[in-house]
Amino acid sequence: MSSEGIAELIEYPPNPQMGDLSSPCFKLSKRLRKAPQAIAEELKANWQEVPAVQRVEAVSGYFNVYLEPAAFAGDVINEVLAQQDRYGSQNIGQGRRIVIDFSSPNIAKTFHIGHLRSTVIGNALYKIFNFLGYESVGINHLGDWGTQFGKLIVAYKLWGNREAVEADGITELQRLYVKFHDEADVKPELEDEARSWFVKLEQGDEEALKLWKWFVDISLKEFQKMYDLLGVKFDSYAGESFYNDKMAAIVEELKEKKPLDEDEGAMLVRLDEYDMPPALMIKKDGGTLYHTRDVTAAIYRKNTYDFEKAVYVTDAGQSLHFKQWFKVIELMGYDWAKQLVHVPFGKVSLEGAKLSTRKGNVINLEELLTKAIEKTREIIEEKNPNMEDKDEVARKVGVGAIIFNDLSNNRIKDIVFSWDEALNFEGETGPYVQYTHARACSVLRKADGVQVTGLEPSQAEPLSNPEAMGVVRTLYLFKERVEQAMNKLEPSIVSRYLVDLAQSFNRFYHECPILVDDAELRKARLALVESVRITLKNGLRLIGLEAPEKI
Repeated sequence: MSSEGIAELIEYPPNPQMGDLSSPCFKLSKRLRKAPQAIAEELKANWQEVPAVQRVEAVSGYFNVYLEPAAFAGDVINEVLAQQDRYGSQNIGQGRRIVIDFSSPNIAKTFHIGHLRSTVIGNALYKIFNFLGYESVGINHLGDWGTQFGKLIVAYKLWGNREAVEADGITELQRLYVKFHDEADVKPELEDEARSWFVKLEQGDEEALKLWKWFVDISLKEFQKMYDLLGVKFDSYAGESFYNDKMAAIVEELKEKKPLDEDEGAMLVRLDEYDMPPALMIKKDGGTLYHTRDVTAAIYRKNTYDFEKAVYVTDAGQSLHFKQWFKVIELMGYDWAKQLVHVPFGKVSLEGAKLSTRKGNVINLEELLTKAIEKTREIIEEKNPNMEDKDEVARKVGVGAIIFNDLSNNRIKDIVFSWDEALNFEGETGPYVQYTHARACSVLRKADGVQVTGLEPSQAEPLSNPEAMGVVRTLYLFKERVEQAMNKLEPSIVSRYLVDLAQSFNRFYHECPILVDDAELRKARLALVESVRITLKNGLRLIGLEAPEKI
């Protein structure tokens, strides 16, 4: 078997007493027609000595490798110290482009906790791909077109006034939107009126366009406040309306390539043979739909950015929609359809009830972030009343707590929102990781300006104890975990790694005094502390959190 094949079978034993690296030989047993233990013994017999390896053994069908602690520790620490804020990075992407479509809130609707998931998952993926050598292009595909604007125009004309909208912004627009649905339950004819206004909007009616533009401007101003708080930026805000004058050409292309059928005045692409319902492209009244806009947007993005991959971060409930229009792209003859990837995430519910703007059943994100910041400031006042920049630190930690809370579990997991859980800073949380970073910074400050430098092999000997080696092993895994997060499109891999590193460092911190009189011991341990500080900061940055130096 090739060395690459064996490398794929290597794992990290949960207990260091079982080795630093281990290759279970059970999968090889059937292929090689030998007992697992016999294979392990053969690997041991053929092992060629490597300077950094202390010994190898064959036990119960496992081939175990024990690294020479000081050499391993020195190599890892020197790599971290040399690479600094690039530690963990690679040039896998080599400048190729990845388009990431994320956040994409609907205009005139409150930015709520349901939007948070797409925003923070997409932002983390954007940073992770960049860190690994790709050129990320972040697109906020705003929901700024559709029948809902007809509804909002009707609601504004019947029950709204300019002063109230100017004063309360999205809150007032959302009140009008909810009122429309309440009234339409009693007067269904309002729905027809709304459809009529949206058709006017599509046809360029001056009054409709003026109101629509006003609603968009008000909403963007409110959204930007949230993005500034979260530290999220986009390269493009081209929303659904951007493609309004580009869809006709795509519809013509669909007709020419023949996947488009007419059905009672509507135009659709039949997908029966792919076990999917048809993708409706044009409504009976000539109006466009999400399918039309998404297909048009994908073709525009491929022509504009020549992406290697286009990633769409939306909730799992939209999975069928993406499968349908990905298939439409393929049926149009575009071989890059396989480069389109849906990144689904679990839904957010409010104590078991589905979030619904039209029913007013949402948690305002600004309210959530504000409460998190306020709670953080109270904790700081209690524990460190003389600290400078309390407001700035409270913002970093409070906002970080909300982001980390979302990214701490697999993205596909459904979330039942709980105020207590969101604002819980104890345990495996963002504040815990940030506090660990601040603790490392504090140790380095107390070192009175001692310059932390790389370690010669002999200088790493003091790090051979279990607590220090636990930290070293975790530091070594960072590059691998970042790459896994990219391959699986799963930022929580980085979040969980950061908790592991914080825990291993805190064990070391409590068991191993750092600022000791012994110069060699102090030098080695400070180098380890600095390596942890660098890695925690890099990892926090990748998932969109800041790393305060004092908390």
